[in-house]
Amino acid sequence: MAEIVRTDDVLGGDPRIEGTRVGVLHVYELVVEGEHSPVDVADQLDLSLGEVYSALAYYHEHPDEMREVRRSQEDAEVSLAEASLSPPEPAK
Repeated sequence: MAEIVRTDDVLGGDPRIEGTRVGVLHVYELVVEGEHSPVDVADQLDLSLGEVYSALAYYHEHPDEMREVRRSQEDAEVSLAEASLSPPEPAK
């Protein structure tokens, strides 16, 4: 079975499939929210089907942690969007 790990210097410490840069949340979003089959996601991301199911199981077994990961990513997206709409003034 695939191991789910957290490493500070990879994906900002978000849970991911060991040996990859594929995050648990990304797998969940593709399968559940994106309505892709686990087989298709495994093929798209060059993962085994077991790794996809391990990521999905981890997501469901750690709901509080995954809510925090999702919130953190949403906050980062908002910050980036705001920064892109208000670029800094060029240096004179």
